[in-house]
Amino acid sequence: QRVNRWAVWIQDALTLILVGLAVAVVFRARQFSLGAEGQLYFGALVSGAICLAWGNVSPWLVVPIAILSAMTAGFLWGVIPGVLKAYLGANELVASLMLNVVAQRFYELVLTFQLKPADAGYIASDPFPAGNILFPLIPETQVSVAIFIVIAAVIATWLLISRTTLGYEIRMVGANRKFADYGGVDSRRVILLAMALSGLLAGLAGAHLAMGIHRALILNISIGLAFEGVVVALLARNNPLVVPFTGLLYSYLRAGAQFMERDAGVSF
Repeated sequence: QRVNRWAVWIQDALTLILVGLAVAVVFRARQFSLGAEGQLYFGALVSGAICLAWGNVSPWLVVPIAILSAMTAGFLWGVIPGVLKAYLGANELVASLMLNVVAQRFYELVLTFQLKPADAGYIASDPFPAGNILFPLIPETQVSVAIFIVIAAVIATWLLISRTTLGYEIRMVGANRKFADYGGVDSRRVILLAMALSGLLAGLAGAHLAMGIHRALILNISIGLAFEGVVVALLARNNPLVVPFTGLLYSYLRAGAQFMERDAGVSF
């Protein structure tokens, strides 16, 4: 019944749903890429840098540009493992996990030496200007207009997978790549695009963490959150329309564990 408690549940679920969608897209092509964590870090970094740099610009311009830039950064970081797998035959699991480390270290490098104020006693950027955040719907919480962004992302992902030519090709490659090649599908292009589009959604999740949750760039902005998204996607059987429900369920367990630990002494 406490607002702060169900708000924690909802705001955590929004990020998990976005990451779950990202994982679901690439898993539908049966590519076991786990690069969402690195793509999330780049999305957070790019969106945060824009919010900090454009403090005097209208929020109606800054916020959409920051979100689109985060999605672009995630998309481009997703292209790299896509190229490595589709055109060079590299193992996507190994490549994506290694790229995660590169992204995390790059994030820390820029945050520590470029964005952290000189007089700060800990590694974090300045708080974003008041207008350059995702507008909160519930006062004194991080439940923001990201709800509408997440709803749009769910619908767009479902339409992509179920109602487009690319989505059909993704499902065909996931079912049987050799048959897809025999049927005239360019499976290498499909694998590349599946990983890149997955990165786009993960970058959006990073923007939500930076602009909606923390409203600043902090060290370890995501501690394995993208891997929690794998659980959300698998529980939903990679169905974009089911991901919101599994995201809410899994986030309920995560939030409940925090409160149990504090109130009842039960370990997380």
